[in-house]
Amino acid sequence: MGRIALLWIASLATLLLWGQSQAHETQPGLLELNQLSPERYEVLWRAPIYYGKPHPASVALPENWRPLGEPTVRQLPDSALHRSVVEVAGGSIDSSVIRFPGLEGTITDVFVRVSRLDGSEVSQVVRPFQPFAELRGERPWYVSSGEYLLLGFNHILMGIDHLLFVLGLLIIVQGRIMLIKTITAFTVAHSITLALATLGYASIPGPPLNAAIALSILFLGPEIVRVWRGQTSFTIRHPWVVAFAFGLLHGFGFASGLSTVGMPKAEIPLALLAFNIGVELGQLAFVFLMLLLVRAFRVLELHWPRWAELLPGYAVGSLGAFWTIQRTVMMF
Repeated sequence: MGRIALLWIASLATLLLWGQSQAHETQPGLLELNQLSPERYEVLWRAPIYYGKPHPASVALPENWRPLGEPTVRQLPDSALHRSVVEVAGGSIDSSVIRFPGLEGTITDVFVRVSRLDGSEVSQVVRPFQPFAELRGERPWYVSSGEYLLLGFNHILMGIDHLLFVLGLLIIVQGRIMLIKTITAFTVAHSITLALATLGYASIPGPPLNAAIALSILFLGPEIVRVWRGQTSFTIRHPWVVAFAFGLLHGFGFASGLSTVGMPKAEIPLALLAFNIGVELGQLAFVFLMLLLVRAFRVLELHWPRWAELLPGYAVGSLGAFWTIQRTVMMF
């Protein structure tokens, strides 16, 4: 009954995610304030673009920040970079409030980073439910670490492709020991590439990476069907190997959440650790929720026809195929 429950949870999730496959973007926005002189700051606003749709949020600077010259906009593959220069009377921006109109209607965070002439850097996170940033000086390390942890937690829970891949693994895996082994392999793999990508030792361009992640979901669809037909394959016998291989790809996807916002050099070790812990906590929370739903399905004692047991595998594979085609087309 447990596997049937997971199958139907996967089927329901697929239907829900199909309708949202283009609706949301979880990459955070980035606002950089770089001090050029005692009273001048460069303002860089990097607004994410997802499938050609610009992020709805904008930046409202304090009224006493006087713009110098005309702002410019440069289109990047996955974002729009807005640049301007402002003059702040007195030079101090501490206690200034920057607002982000439109952010409250999204699920996207915004990172704000301030770089001063003395080399110091301070960053903070703006949430949709509180769409403004009050600029401050140095903050305790545990405050910024907590923000990176929450960023990692939200990144995987809002990453519908990552969650569907994990759900597919849960369906294929047989036995608790193999489940632990498979989840551990996936965790180790994406932790490796997350660290390598964040530290600048390896990278994959965003469009082909997203297509490859979608392909990993498509790959699991036929394997789910094989399980219910009583067939076997290398993936069914050794799911941890497949989890490790595709986990390397998903790690690059997780790293995109950090590469978008960047990190002050002094915060890199703690920020990377906190973000990775956040990802793991989000992943464990999702797995735990799925197991709770399985237990709830067992209480209902429902009986499914044979064809109904095969449907979710086709549903997962179909969504994976849709994403693969969609993201491949977006590369050209």
